[in-house]
Amino acid sequence: MISIKSDREIELMREAGKYLVDTFKYIEKYIETGVTTKKLDTLIHDYIISIGCIPSCLGYEGYPATSCISINDEVVHGIPGKRKLANGDIVSIDLVLSYKGYHADATRTYIVGNVSEKVKNLVKDTKDAFYAGVAKVKEGARVRDISRAIEDYAHSHGLSVVEELCGHGIGLEMHEEPDICNFDDGNMTRLKAGMVIAIEPMLNLGSKKVYLCDDDWTVKTMDGEPSCHYENTVLVTKDGYEILTGD
Repeated sequence: MISIKSDREIELMREAGKYLVDTFKYIEKYIETGVTTKKLDTLIHDYIISIGCIPSCLGYEGYPATSCISINDEVVHGIPGKRKLANGDIVSIDLVLSYKGYHADATRTYIVGNVSEKVKNLVKDTKDAFYAGVAKVKEGARVRDISRAIEDYAHSHGLSVVEELCGHGIGLEMHEEPDICNFDDGNMTRLKAGMVIAIEPMLNLGSKKVYLCDDDWTVKTMDGEPSCHYENTVLVTKDGYEILTGD
């Protein structure tokens, strides 16, 4: 069942979104060569607690960390650990927190040191694919309009679209209806003002094929080529949208 948020719920989700933006601003200065992903996760966890929010991912279906930190060919759900960031890495940090019971979800991909032009373009084009999709958001539009716009943008820039993972509704639950695919799956669901959705392109430099690692969380590209992830929590309005988690 798709949830339509009340004015009070929307305001709480705005607050959650602001706290999530603050968390990204806090952690950005620590993203550098030599830092472990576990150190980043610990800093993120302590910060979220310090601002009166709850780290939503920690313990979710058994997930063992506060953040998902995915590097290079890791598409999503990389578990923080002893790995150190190195020059030439791209690092996606996927964060979800809750404020007074309401969740905000966003992902940013950061470049560490020097990368090739094609990897720089992957990061830029994944973010731009999000904006191509969100531009379709308004009351009366269909979910497939978002999906098709993301897919078209990705393909026009030579990128493949991961099909096994998708965006989603969000609110009192981290994952709510509807699913928001990054390819046109024919979803004819109409958007309504008051819906809140997470739109999150996951695009690959090489093949769209991916696999699940032995840890049962980390998803990697089959060919070892880099992947990029960009996400925001978005409110549907009468005449458009409001991004609740910054840009």
